[in-house]
Amino acid sequence: MGAIERGGYRFEPEYSVIEQNGAIHIYKQGEFVEEVRFSFSGKFPEPGQIDEIVEDYCESRGI
Repeated sequence: MGAIERGGYRFEPEYSVIEQNGAIHIYKQGEFVEEVRFSFSGKFPEPGQIDEIVEDYCESRGI
């Protein structure tokens, strides 16, 4: 899954199948803002899971 852009922010997911966890790195205008970590099961996170994390982040910050 590639990066997601919303409201001037860029969300770049990455994950480890071996460790069953991942993170979404959040940037605004090219500057790192923060990292949101998550876990998953299976061979990769479900696309809906990443979308939901991004949506929750945006809603909680009024983006």
